[in-house]
Amino acid sequence: MNRPLPVVHLRVPTDEDAVAWHRIFDDPDVMEFHGGRSSELYVYEELTARQRRHDAERGFCLWTMLDESGRVIGFTGAQPWPQEWGPKGEIEIGWRLGREHWGKGYVTAAAQMTLERVRAAGVPNVVAMVLSQNARSIAVTQRLGMSLAEVFTTPTSKKEGHCYRLALRSPEATGDAK
Repeated sequence: MNRPLPVVHLRVPTDEDAVAWHRIFDDPDVMEFHGGRSSELYVYEELTARQRRHDAERGFCLWTMLDESGRVIGFTGAQPWPQEWGPKGEIEIGWRLGREHWGKGYVTAAAQMTLERVRAAGVPNVVAMVLSQNARSIAVTQRLGMSLAEVFTTPTSKKEGHCYRLALRSPEATGDAK
C-alpha cells in the first residue's frame, strides 16, 4: 500500500532542541540500536552545537525533524562518518525518531529531503550505516534506493552491520534538467 508521506520540516538544531532530543530519545526502544539508552543532556548539547557548525561549514548537518504542527520528533541529516573504521571520510545519512512517530513515514520523508539537500551541497554519494537487526532502518534505505555495499562487524559491540550506498546525481548530470 502506498500512502502519501506526512508533512515534515527540517531545521538547523537550536539549543532548545538538545533538551527535546534528550527527552524523546530517552526510550529503550528508540535507543535499541544506539547503545540501549539515551545519552546525558550535555551530549545532546554538544551534538546540536556541532551540527550548527556542520551546517555553516558544509551546508548540511543532522537537522531537527518537526511534524506538521512544528513539534520536535527527532532528527535526520548527514555528516561525515566519524569512526576510524567503516566508510571513513564519506558522508553518512542517518535518522532517529521518537517512538510515538514510528511507522508513519516521517523518516522516509525527512531522509528524502536530506538527499535533496546534500545533493544540492555537491555531495556525490552517501552511505547509511545500519545494524543488521534494524529492519525499520533497512527498509528506509531500500525506499531511498540505497544498495547494500558492505557487511562488517562493529569493533565495539561486535554486531553485524550493513553499509548501504547511494550515488547522488544532479538533474544536470543525468540530462533530466528542465
